[in-house]
Amino acid sequence: MNFARDLRMTAARSLLVGALLLAASCAGGAVVKPGVQPAYPSDPGALTVVGAENFYADVLHQIGGGKVKVYSFLSDPNADPHQYESNAADARAVADARLVIENGLGYDAFMDRLLKASPSSNRVVINVQSLAGAENGSNAHLWYDPTVMPRVAAAAAAALERLDPTHSDLYTTGLAAFNSRERAVDDEVAALKARYAGAPIAFTEPVAGYLAGAIGLSVKSPMEFMKAVEEGNDPPSAAVAEEENLLRNHEVKVLLYNSQTVTKLTAQVKDVATASHVPVVGVSETEPPGTTFQDWQLAQLKALEAALSS
Repeated sequence: MNFARDLRMTAARSLLVGALLLAASCAGGAVVKPGVQPAYPSDPGALTVVGAENFYADVLHQIGGGKVKVYSFLSDPNADPHQYESNAADARAVADARLVIENGLGYDAFMDRLLKASPSSNRVVINVQSLAGAENGSNAHLWYDPTVMPRVAAAAAAALERLDPTHSDLYTTGLAAFNSRERAVDDEVAALKARYAGAPIAFTEPVAGYLAGAIGLSVKSPMEFMKAVEEGNDPPSAAVAEEENLLRNHEVKVLLYNSQTVTKLTAQVKDVATASHVPVVGVSETEPPGTTFQDWQLAQLKALEAALSS
């Protein structure tokens, strides 16, 4: 009886994965990617977890180390995260996961479909939008808010301790280490705020909007321009002219440029900044390979500090 039941469950899961793969292909004609591999080494018998974006996966790894087998989907530094489409390998990882961190705010809407396709009463889902209390329509780049990631880390550690109490001490230690590294980011934000609060800046799109707010920088870019660029639309010509005049007239001290989602228009704006001798600081949407969340944020903050001081 158990053997027959297992066969039925295996067949059902295969049908589910096939359906998700077909849906993804029909939706965008995407080429099927190879199977998703764990993002970090793990011990035998490790708890399967998913961080939809690689910075959330990094949080899970920093807390759980080898006791968690971490999968992540949005990690390619050369890809536009907004164009991502899930596939069968993603579906398998989510189906096996005991803990999932998703961003929300429509940034990783594919995760909701994957979770609904393989429901489980034994899975904990951390939706960062809900955790942060962000209303629909808010800036989706929640990980750039210095107050959010420590809350994500605390929620992840609590979930891991509940799911795997045998290693609760390890998760407590991992959380403490995460928070210790995060203090360097907080200190740099505080130092920049003390020195540069009120400084005028421009964005191509507000990827680091929460970070700029924490520092107290004054964003001068027209909202119509930033919103259109973020949504992949053409801004009104008047908004483009206003953005470029900010740079030509040196009304801003720095241009924060999304280095991961580049269009003809944003490249044009960057060229205007360069020609006008306005410093340009690139910010990315996903964590660069071979680094940690804190080191990534610190590198961008140091680049911003250098630009503001020039």
